[in-house]
Amino acid sequence: MTATVLNVAATHIGTEALGPGVRSVVWVQGCPFHCAGCIAPDWIPDRPARHVAPGALAAELLADPRVTGLTLSGGEPMQQAGGLAELVCQARLIRDVSVICFSGHRLEHLLTRPPSPGVPDLLAAVDVLIDGTYVAALNDGRGLRGSSNQRIHHLTDRLAVHGHELAQGPRTAEIAVTGREALLIGVPPTGLLTAFDSAVDAVRASTPPRTSPRTSRGRKHHHER
Repeated sequence: MTATVLNVAATHIGTEALGPGVRSVVWVQGCPFHCAGCIAPDWIPDRPARHVAPGALAAELLADPRVTGLTLSGGEPMQQAGGLAELVCQARLIRDVSVICFSGHRLEHLLTRPPSPGVPDLLAAVDVLIDGTYVAALNDGRGLRGSSNQRIHHLTDRLAVHGHELAQGPRTAEIAVTGREALLIGVPPTGLLTAFDSAVDAVRASTPPRTSPRTSRGRKHHHER
């Protein structure tokens, strides 16, 4: 039997920008949606990125003892649902983390026509699902949703106390710089994404090509496309 391997675009350990508490984030590579205005277009193509076993990734994401939750984004998490379900299972053997997952698929679609075999297992492990594709014209600047057509489903009551914060709270974002990479984490408040891109362009313009920074943007869900 072939061992499960996740195809991961990026990770970040210890953020407060993508859900309650201190969380670690996984962005998977590959998405069937091509939403106009996607914040992470490099993560749409279904191409090899970082291949990692769920158990190894779980240990990595929970290496910081402050982490109390995982956020799954992308890309489209439901394309790798089986591997992510295993990731959550392995993580909860280490610590009882809460789980937030973003998906461009509507919940009804996931329940009746799952896009991959592991979808039921992943839904069973998720506390909050944020569903629906990103629509730029409906970006109301509120909550962890990218646009108002997206819905927040509390599949368990674990994070129900944070319902207003998730749906209507102010947006926050963080920028993590590691070596030559800059990662924008969160659902950017109005103007931040433009400022981030402008800053990166300015650095690139003033830096020799061989040393200019590589950048990637994390976003709250793949719907920022």
